[in-house]
Amino acid sequence: MTEVLDFSFNFLFLLRRSAFINLKDLVYLDLTRCQINWVYDGAFESNSHLETIVLTGNLLLFLADTAFTGPRSLKHLDLTQTGLSSLLSIPMEDLDNLETLILGNNYIQSIELPANFPTRNLKYLDFQRNIIQRISAKDVAVLKSVSNLTLILKGNDIRYVEAGAFSSIFFYNLDFGACFNISAILEGLQGAKTVALWLGTFENIIGNYLRISASMLRGICNMSTNELNLQYRHFLQLSTDTFHCLTKLQKLDLTKTSLSELPAGLVGMNRLKELNLNRNNFEYLCSIQSSAFPNLTHLSIKDNSQGLDLGTGCLESLSKLEHLDLSNSHIRSSECCSKQLSGLISLQHLNLSHNAKLLFPNVAFHESADLRVLDFTSTHIIINDSQGPFRNLHHLQVLNLSKSQIGSSIQHILQGLENLIVLNLNMNDFKPGTILNYSLFQQTPNLQVLTLSSCNLAAIESKVFFALRKLTHVDLSHNHLIAFNSDAFFNLRNIYLNFANNEIHIIPRDMLTSLSGQSVINLSYNPLQCTCSNIGLLTWYKQNIDKIEDSEETVCSEPTSLVGAKLFSVNLSCGYSTATIILIALTVITVIVVTFILIICSRRKYQEI
Repeated sequence: MTEVLDFSFNFLFLLRRSAFINLKDLVYLDLTRCQINWVYDGAFESNSHLETIVLTGNLLLFLADTAFTGPRSLKHLDLTQTGLSSLLSIPMEDLDNLETLILGNNYIQSIELPANFPTRNLKYLDFQRNIIQRISAKDVAVLKSVSNLTLILKGNDIRYVEAGAFSSIFFYNLDFGACFNISAILEGLQGAKTVALWLGTFENIIGNYLRISASMLRGICNMSTNELNLQYRHFLQLSTDTFHCLTKLQKLDLTKTSLSELPAGLVGMNRLKELNLNRNNFEYLCSIQSSAFPNLTHLSIKDNSQGLDLGTGCLESLSKLEHLDLSNSHIRSSECCSKQLSGLISLQHLNLSHNAKLLFPNVAFHESADLRVLDFTSTHIIINDSQGPFRNLHHLQVLNLSKSQIGSSIQHILQGLENLIVLNLNMNDFKPGTILNYSLFQQTPNLQVLTLSSCNLAAIESKVFFALRKLTHVDLSHNHLIAFNSDAFFNLRNIYLNFANNEIHIIPRDMLTSLSGQSVINLSYNPLQCTCSNIGLLTWYKQNIDKIEDSEETVCSEPTSLVGAKLFSVNLSCGYSTATIILIALTVITVIVVTFILIICSRRKYQEI
């Protein structure tokens, strides 16, 4: 009844008829690097339900004409790095339903597709990293009947493409990554249509071939594409002419293209929705000429090599912008960020993580009251106001303040966030090691996920999270807690509690019994005692092993004889010892005897009277 079989990195050498005859229900078969050289007739004849065959890394010296006969609906065939030098080596019989054909890392010189090439359901065709240099119209003629095809040709040294070779073909994605001669490629794409066109390259490819000019991009005027990727290309000279044929784009990726500014006077880019300017050299945010892209919804300028100056109102024309990523761009601002990000009335996601220092003297995002996600990870946050800088963000759902050095400012920073669902305070130092303010989380009543790991917490006061009635996930790992306090939480039904890597020794049973439903607790890497003093935990633990996460690392630290033993394997006998039982028995007998003597003496005295 096996449906999925990963048999990779074994030794098969050859596949004879009905090699997997007993696996009648097989759907997915991975034979990566099994040193297969020969695939004979009917190798998969018994596997009528097979949909995917992976033969990656096998040097295929022989493929029989009916090698793939048997599967009624083979959809995915992976022949990566199999030593193929020609498409004629691939038997096309019974591949009519093929959706994916992967032929990367081979020695194929021509993509001349035979007349019987399966195109009825073809969606993905991959020729990456072969030795293809020339493409003619005849080579790809059969693709004219295909729609929404992804064609991967990256890593080939393509020097010539016949003019209009891809004309009238509609692609979903065309990938010519790391192909040097862009002009020749665009010549062949005249009259073609594609959703996405990849002309970028990769970081480990160096040389003058990486350079690009306005004249090289003129061919885009004669084709149709919505998305263009030019990452890691280097512009010889950037001018308005460079963008002349890019006016119909909806997405443009200029990652690491050595840009320090975009040319002034850009016009006609009204259709652009998404612009990636990552890993460039901008010094001023205003240098991106945002007014040229009035309909942007996504803008990313992350990993900027220079300290990015936000300026004032540099993005005010982007009233439709929803996602803005300025992470890891060495940003430092003494008055953030209402003036700098003014005009962004539709902003929902803002990433300012991994920057230098941001000081909030008042309301931080005055015109972006619709923010849903805000990320300040590893950015030093300073608040110079007794009121919270986010108090107008009533729709904020996710706030990441991990490693932001907020310190005591936490009591102000949560003001106004009544709809917050996820709060990450990882690696912020709470002094003096305790959350004492019971009203702190009353400002976030809808919180469901709370992270307080690595915050130097030594104690949790009772009912400190009691206002969080919807809390379902709490991470208190990597602190200095010496006690497990379930009274701090309102609802212990269906909750995840992570107390890993703390200093907890003993947990009373009554602190655990309220964990019910689908609740899960992690107590790993705590110095737990496996003595009779902790018998309540040990007993509950065994009875509720389904509620334990990382049980393999939940081990004993005491006594010495049980150090390192897993809690679920510990058996203690915590009844009275023999000596204790004898002592109790003697005590009881003595009490009875003394009582009896006293009664007899009392009766005699009564009789004498």
